[in-house]
Amino acid sequence: MFYNRNGDNMERQILHVDVNNAFLSWTAIEKLNLGEELDIRTIPAIIGGEEATRHGVVLAKSMKAKEFGIRTGEPIYQARRKCPNVQVFQGNFDNYKKHSNKLYNLLLEYTDKIERFSIDECFMDLTLFLRKNEKLINKAYEISKRVKEELGFTVNVGVANNKLLAKMASDFEKPDKVHTLFKNEIQDKMWKLPAEDLFMVGKKSIGKLNQLGIKTIGDIARYDKNILIKKFGKHGRIMWEYANGIDESEVIYEQEIPKGIGNSITLPEDVYNINKLNEILLALTEQVGFRLRKYKLLASVVNVQIRTKDFANFSHQRKLDKPTNITKEIYEAAKHLLEELHKNRGVRLIGLRVDKLINEDEVQISLFDANNNEKQESLDRVMDNLKKKYGYEKITRAGEMKVKNMINIREEKGQ
Repeated sequence: MFYNRNGDNMERQILHVDVNNAFLSWTAIEKLNLGEELDIRTIPAIIGGEEATRHGVVLAKSMKAKEFGIRTGEPIYQARRKCPNVQVFQGNFDNYKKHSNKLYNLLLEYTDKIERFSIDECFMDLTLFLRKNEKLINKAYEISKRVKEELGFTVNVGVANNKLLAKMASDFEKPDKVHTLFKNEIQDKMWKLPAEDLFMVGKKSIGKLNQLGIKTIGDIARYDKNILIKKFGKHGRIMWEYANGIDESEVIYEQEIPKGIGNSITLPEDVYNINKLNEILLALTEQVGFRLRKYKLLASVVNVQIRTKDFANFSHQRKLDKPTNITKEIYEAAKHLLEELHKNRGVRLIGLRVDKLINEDEVQISLFDANNNEKQESLDRVMDNLKKKYGYEKITRAGEMKVKNMINIREEKGQ
């Protein structure tokens, strides 16, 4: 359980993002970028070591290769016995690192708290980065869609209230899926799985568990914890806790500077009124501006996106006359972009993003600009300090409060 500065308890909001067939997908993208027409993800293909030495193993496999029973970690010569026509490609760590960094930078737009668990998977803590009434699963679907459209590969996203359950959820049906695993879903979704599917249960443990008559994760969860501790030591306690969905570990992260900052919100109903959309846009600008100032960054480009009830996406962007992190200036630019996009459309999603970020110290500000911006900077500074002290949701501007009230009313009516 997470506690905010006021001592209020909050359920943690955790995502686990796992790239589907990462090494093969990233190799495929690189080949397509070099002009090759064949997408190796559509044929029996594997990524492996030197086949000629007979020491190479399968590092990644396509879905077509999986259909032949080819498994990750088995020798390549065994894979060839199962599928003589399978194509083998060499891995390229520099290429993998490049695509991994692209994914990480995209995820940084949603939260500062990202743990790179491996080169192809990340934990994200969005506990303090969701607005009131924003749903974690909506962010999961948004991230999944953006990765596919902007980066060219797919991910599984696990949605939960702790790291363990998020990771377990992301391992459910693949590829390109979003799965939830909340506490009330553990028994139905997780307990029926084989014991070896539980995170941190290795081959050595399975034999001993089977001797105890334990076959499923549910069997572990229902077993006497003290007996498991006696048989397995500390690992017995961990297995029992994990089987019951208990995990208090934090998302371990290193704070890094994002290359872009954005926020979006899916609305409970289509909104046609431009004034209401502007109020929502102000709320989004508040959060984006807050994060810009937190990093001491200035934005040079503002982008506004809308999605209609027919799921059509439209976006416009504008280069600012001068880089800024002042909420009012970003909002004014965003308002103009929204007016260009709106055209009396019913809007179901609205998003704001700022790009071309530079450090405050890199910009020379004239005396006129300094005096002109002083009032707005002072207002932003006061708001930021209050948010840090009392929590983001406790302090809002008038426009932002209207947005929350509007969304609250719609949800209470069940719309």
